[in-house]
Amino acid sequence: MDPSVKRLFDAAARDYDRQRRMLIPCFDDFYGTALALVETDDPAPEILDLGAGTGLFSGMVLQKYPDARLTLVDLSDKMLEKALERFRQTDRIRYVVGDYTVLEFPQPFDAVISSLSIHHLPHEAKRSLFAKVFRLLKNGGVFVNADQVAGPTPEIDRYYRRRWLENIRASGLESGEIEASIERRKLDINATLKDQIRWMEEAGFRDVDCMYKYLDFAVFYGRKG
Repeated sequence: MDPSVKRLFDAAARDYDRQRRMLIPCFDDFYGTALALVETDDPAPEILDLGAGTGLFSGMVLQKYPDARLTLVDLSDKMLEKALERFRQTDRIRYVVGDYTVLEFPQPFDAVISSLSIHHLPHEAKRSLFAKVFRLLKNGGVFVNADQVAGPTPEIDRYYRRRWLENIRASGLESGEIEASIERRKLDINATLKDQIRWMEEAGFRDVDCMYKYLDFAVFYGRKG
């Protein structure tokens, strides 16, 4: 993954959770749908969070499955420091600083989750990652990816961008925070919804679908076996 991503997210770690709600116009539905899709019959599931950041999505999952054991992986040690603060009262979290595209994980997982991270990868790396996630899952395990998508045409993509800018400029964020978020999005490598569904199916996932979409924010789902 581009080291510029780590640098920018290290800088954003302190205020990231507060800003995220304002930077995602569909925050409640986006994360609510993703959380609803994390389903397992195991009351103490093993869950891997790729690009976990401050642990925002993992925190929601832990409320749903209080006995879950989570592995949080992120390139930014500053982000994971915030996650450590969030989960300081539990010992059920493992923290891994590193690039999840090259790290190896010995145990299989009941669910692999990710939010607003995989879009930073080049497209071939996305395809490879989807195949890796499939291998990491137990039979019956699920992959839930809440992420960004490119528009199917350049004109639609420009529309997504314009609407997002309108929303964040009306959000109450300070001008410096808005400019920093715009700078971070220069590193985005969004893939189309159609391509991401195809890559997941090629990796072996069943029941693949985009379960939620608002402009360029989408929640993808796939099941192994």
